[in-house]
Amino acid sequence: MSPWLALAVIAAALGWWWLSMRAREQAVRAARGACRRFSVQLLDETVALRRLGLARGNDGRLHLWRLYRFEFSQTGGERYGGHVALLGQRLMDAHLEAVNEDDPPARNRLG
Repeated sequence: MSPWLALAVIAAALGWWWLSMRAREQAVRAARGACRRFSVQLLDETVALRRLGLARGNDGRLHLWRLYRFEFSQTGGERYGGHVALLGQRLMDAHLEAVNEDDPPARNRLG
């Protein structure tokens, strides 16, 4: 392998890693905001990438679509799930699972 090709592969890998970290940071901010809005606690202050794919944006171009999962709690004694969806670097959806039987699940949605 030529040194230039190796350098290009390393640069591409570093670029992918950097963009992935930016998207993850955006997902953490969105999860924090959703938890703050619904007065619940984001557990572990982290999100986990669950799905990755391609999707078309409003501009008609292909972008990376990422789905991140996170957990939250109302009282600290239980865990509920939620997700954040990003299209490129843009927040598409933030959702908290219903925590009370009286809450319809679709009402705990941002976006």
